Amino acid sequence: MTYIQRRAARVLLIDDKDRALLLRGGDPARPGEHWWFTPGGGLDEGETPAQGAARELFEETGLRVDAAELGEPVHHEVAEFSYRNRHYQQSQHFFVHRVPSWEVSTAGFDADEQQTITEHRWWSAADVEASPEQIFPLDLAGLIRRAGVLGAA
Repeated sequence: MTYIQRRAARVLLIDDKDRALLLRGGDPARPGEHWWFTPGGGLDEGETPAQGAARELFEETGLRVDAAELGEPVHHEVAEFSYRNRHYQQSQHFFVHRVPSWEVSTAGFDADEQQTITEHRWWSAADVEASPEQIFPLDLAGLIRRAGVLGAA
């Protein structure tokens, strides 16, 4: 199988109750299959992971942050997935950004996001562990807990 190589950045947006914002979406090529994921996505040409994470956070939630505010990534993984019948191998960095609360705006969604992202919700680590739904990244509960510790420093 041939994979399209892709670089991405994602944000663990954590509120004052140590909950992470997740988006729910799916693949038009697989109707009826949905999963939850953190805000973020592919990097534009020449973009650093922090710049891409800040841009994606604004596009998907309406929250504008400076890339420097995101600091260093707290997690890295390589994910393999298919989307619209194409196979991807995505190297992605995760950043943490804390907010007291945030009212999500989807006004920045592009046409694809408007079609595929159907809802958003704040999740605690316990919510993630108790859910039967597909949630990515797989170790999200541990990342939320570690982000809570980072925020307490």
